[in-house]
Amino acid sequence: MEYVYSALLLHTAKVPVTEENIKKVLQSIGITPDEAKVKALVTSLEGVNIDEAIQQAAVAVAAPKIEEKKEEKKEEGKKLEEAAAGLSALFG
Repeated sequence: MEYVYSALLLHTAKVPVTEENIKKVLQSIGITPDEAKVKALVTSLEGVNIDEAIQQAAVAVAAPKIEEKKEEKKEEGKKLEEAAAGLSALFG
């Protein structure tokens, strides 16, 4: 995970995400970089718009939460309707 974090850190700092830069970041926090992992990460990020990928990931994570909140509101509404029906039976 620290490899991905290093790439995100570099991207946020507007520094090119290169093998050399990722190694520097990892070494700065005391991690000995695995050459194969660094190479694989840089290769997999070639041609990827990181900002767009982050945006899509945020939407993918948020969508289920939005649906969950909609369901909670529906359930809340049903409970309120049931409570109102119960009260109307008492005073009806």
